[in-house]
Amino acid sequence: MVKRSPVRKTLASLAAELGVSRTTVSNAYNRPDQLSPELRERILTAARAHGYSGPDPMARSLRTRRVGSIGVVLTEDLSYAFEDAASVDFLAGMAQGLAGKNSTLTLIPAGPDTAEGTGAEELLGRAVVDGFVVYSVGGDDPYLAAASNRGLPVVVCDQPRDTGQPFVGIDDFTAIAPAAQALVDAGHTKVGILSIRLRHERLDGAVDRGNLAAAEFDTQRLRVQGALKVFADAGIDADKIPVVTRHINTRDTAREAAEELLSNNPELTAVLCTTDSMALGVLDFAERQGIPIPGDLSVTGFDGIESARLRGLTTVIQPNFNKGAEAGRMLAELIDASVANLAYPTSEDGKPLRVLLKTQLAPGKTIACPRH
Repeated sequence: MVKRSPVRKTLASLAAELGVSRTTVSNAYNRPDQLSPELRERILTAARAHGYSGPDPMARSLRTRRVGSIGVVLTEDLSYAFEDAASVDFLAGMAQGLAGKNSTLTLIPAGPDTAEGTGAEELLGRAVVDGFVVYSVGGDDPYLAAASNRGLPVVVCDQPRDTGQPFVGIDDFTAIAPAAQALVDAGHTKVGILSIRLRHERLDGAVDRGNLAAAEFDTQRLRVQGALKVFADAGIDADKIPVVTRHINTRDTAREAAEELLSNNPELTAVLCTTDSMALGVLDFAERQGIPIPGDLSVTGFDGIESARLRGLTTVIQPNFNKGAEAGRMLAELIDASVANLAYPTSEDGKPLRVLLKTQLAPGKTIACPRH
């Protein structure tokens, strides 16, 4: 004989059994401050005894016009969110920014090759969320368009910069300048640059100036261009500075990029990297090859992640945690306005909210004067 599952209580049947209203049972879960501790405990005890887990969240969302979740659209595969230290800090900051809002995070990985994909509208169309934070995707990205087409509040973080949506980020062009200037001040004139993904189309290897100018990923393009300007202002021929990129950003690809740059340009005395992950790849490659740092090679990074600073990397610290917190707070504010049928809050000039956070150079132990 097949054993039948017990019939679970509903909100209405539990209320009838306890002799209270359905609103009272609902308040035990959603507004506990409205009940005495004794009454709430009596309701929860009876609910546990009958396997009742609380009001139906979908029914609640229809009443409150909220589903209690925020969609985070990522530019990388999902595993990257848990492996990349800057992304981990950003997500932790988002959680902090949403504290007290009773919202969960729904991670939506766009992946590194979504520009050619066809599932963006479908994937984001079925995401049960109150709004989206689009975290660092390229210009004309289909996932950004799909998020915007949902008609829900959207906050763009890092890139693209000029979408007409609320934005949180940094001034990447200016932020990279202190790292480049530190190399100039140390006397380096033979410098190479390592960058992560610049184009939607896969590009691994040397980057010509045409590909750089057409790059859809604003963050990396602006960092490279900002560094090149500093070098050009110092009298270095920026057109002769080699730039190497990798479409996928992992520890292995960073080492491969470092090997390509240094093997093809043995005269280099310094490498400027647009991320700490790339700089760590240079340090790993140099260690394997017995290249003294900073004796024979100076290196700079960008992000200020803990693992890089522990290794003494000279890097630009950007506030990844605060960036996530600001994006979370901003989106929560937009959602509150949407639920209340109010106009979205704007900047003082009437344009969409825009926050640029400050960065700073952290002098480490990876810059020295060139030996030759």
